[in-house]
Amino acid sequence: MAFIAGIPVIQIGVSVTIKLLHTADWQIGKGFANFEGDAGALLRTQRIKTVDRIAQIANKQSVDVVLVAGDVFETNAVADETLRRTLNALQAFKGPWVLLPGNHDPALSDSAWTRLLRMGIAENVRLATASEPILLLNDRLAILPAPLQRRHEASDITEWFDAMVTPTGVFRVGLAHGSVANRLPQKSEAPNVISDTRSDTAKLDYLALGDWHGTLEIAPRTWYSGTPEPDRFRNNERGNVLIVTLTQAGQSPTVEAVPVGHFSWKQFDQTVSSEEDALVLDGVLTAEAEAERLVANLALHGAVDLATRRHVEEILERHRARFHVIKVDDDDLLATPSDQDLDLIDTLGFVRSAMDKLRTKANDPSDNESQTARAALQKLYMEHLRMGD
Repeated sequence: MAFIAGIPVIQIGVSVTIKLLHTADWQIGKGFANFEGDAGALLRTQRIKTVDRIAQIANKQSVDVVLVAGDVFETNAVADETLRRTLNALQAFKGPWVLLPGNHDPALSDSAWTRLLRMGIAENVRLATASEPILLLNDRLAILPAPLQRRHEASDITEWFDAMVTPTGVFRVGLAHGSVANRLPQKSEAPNVISDTRSDTAKLDYLALGDWHGTLEIAPRTWYSGTPEPDRFRNNERGNVLIVTLTQAGQSPTVEAVPVGHFSWKQFDQTVSSEEDALVLDGVLTAEAEAERLVANLALHGAVDLATRRHVEEILERHRARFHVIKVDDDDLLATPSDQDLDLIDTLGFVRSAMDKLRTKANDPSDNESQTARAALQKLYMEHLRMGD
């Protein structure tokens, strides 16, 4: 690197079109401990398979460089085998990879990054663990990285971009992980603030960001790619990588979102108050043609009799075998026995007195035992039907 009047200057290159693949927030090694059995294990292994798919897309799109804007790993404590599997997944694309530490995997003195270096990495894999330019493509591209050295940074670690002078014709691309000030629609995961004018003050041709898990143009020439494999139910255009084409230094790039995720996460909200509503619920779930790739969260609302509640349970059991995961939140679905329900349980009236007391409690919202009473009545009803079968 040369210096002019004490200011670092990157050597002059020739400006021609450059194509980047921008991705972030892989969080490889994420545990998914809230999913039982094989479901969580498949979500974990898919993350590395998706890295291989990203490499294949990089080849198909003939990109020059792949930029990973932080949170490559879920934590710095991921297993060595996970690190090696990740490196293996990178091999399908022989061009440069630039991997940036994020808030989940900051560049500590002892971290996933130091372990990777000890293992040995391919020449085309660059670990952006220092705040210094990375020159690629015969010095036609200057990557200005802002690695996190700890989980939370008090100051804007992209500020140094402004002082880095590059000659006309060299593409300037920032690479950072954090929360763009004043712009995000919801609170970011970690308070690592990045100026919303950084692309202008640093004269960047593009600023590749991670941390926000959805695809979002957040400021001029400034994008979040989002996570390629969704891991939450927020509807924010997740599951993509970005293909960024730089045609001339100083001009806005073209950006194309390319779907890459295998699993989808979807929130369902259904009100059930009758048998007809239960059939509607069945139809909504049946309409999901690729349910085996869907992690679903189903929130049920309403009030039904016990016969309809049983029908809802039968519907859910049938669809659990179709979906990768279907988590059900039915706290707001009240099951209250009808006279017909109670007659079915005890036509001779042997325990009717006790059941009537439970029913009174279940129908009284001011009774702090109402929920317990509803559960007891439902259990009696289900057990009666089971014994009858």
